[in-house]
Amino acid sequence: MERKRIADFRAKDDAEGIFMVKSAVIREDKNGRSYLDMVLSDSTGDIAAKKWDIHGDGEEAVEYYSSLKTGDMIHAKGLVSEWKGINQYTLKIIYKADEKEFDIREFVKTAPEPARDMFDFIWDRTESMADPQLKALCKRLLEDNREKLMYYPAASKNHHSIMSGLLYHMKRMLMTGDRICQVYDILDRDLVAAGVIVHDMEKIKEIKSNEYGISDGYSFEGMMLGHIVQGVRNTDAIMEELGFSHEKRVMIQHMILSHHYEPEYGSPKKPMFPEAEILHHLDMIDARMYDMEDALSKTDAGQFSESVWSLDNRRVYKKK
Repeated sequence: MERKRIADFRAKDDAEGIFMVKSAVIREDKNGRSYLDMVLSDSTGDIAAKKWDIHGDGEEAVEYYSSLKTGDMIHAKGLVSEWKGINQYTLKIIYKADEKEFDIREFVKTAPEPARDMFDFIWDRTESMADPQLKALCKRLLEDNREKLMYYPAASKNHHSIMSGLLYHMKRMLMTGDRICQVYDILDRDLVAAGVIVHDMEKIKEIKSNEYGISDGYSFEGMMLGHIVQGVRNTDAIMEELGFSHEKRVMIQHMILSHHYEPEYGSPKKPMFPEAEILHHLDMIDARMYDMEDALSKTDAGQFSESVWSLDNRRVYKKK
């Protein structure tokens, strides 16, 4: 059987390949039988995978399934099916992949630009700020997080959940923000840029990630507080140290606090000044465009993509 990449999976295919484990949990079905619930990935995407009735495979196999963790490489064979418009992978055989069979770089989905180039772009944009306090705040955050920014994803799942995804998200928001400021001249260009740089920075402490940008969930603080609360707290401490005025401190805190817009997404306040409003929309534009680009990369011309959960289960059309 020819090995396949996830982007090439089609319903009713018998598929065999080597994949990286993003998550692996043993659960019980409604009849009390144990099964392995996984998310597998390669550089072309992710897929939900299941190995049913694992105890039928014997104690040694169950012990191996129980040991699987984020970043492990497996060789798998199974059947691709479709459920609610989304491909799933029902596994028949799983075993540890031989290191001679693969190059790890082929299994890590990464941003389309080098991390160093993206960081330099953001640093140069910060250096161009006319406001010395906003410049100092952003440089401090970039310097403090430089090492992890080189590989950190912007999410555990969904948009920008790729190696260097946080930098990629930040860079594209900065580019779009600068252009929007040319249209709406009431906007403070430095304040918009600072909001972009600070708004998601605490995802580095919210999300757990290995050096390949693969996340298996959230930290203790991430679960208990989330990046919005963590961001307000950490950023305010730095602003106090830098001697920010009370007004400017509150406005930066408000931009972090309100960028998700809705309470159910973690924002207790909606944006109350123009730069905060624009920050929210920059965030949404980049998230949705990323998810559309990702869906279309796995779709043939003239066809509709799988349902995209983060886009309200819409199927995206790829023009011929």
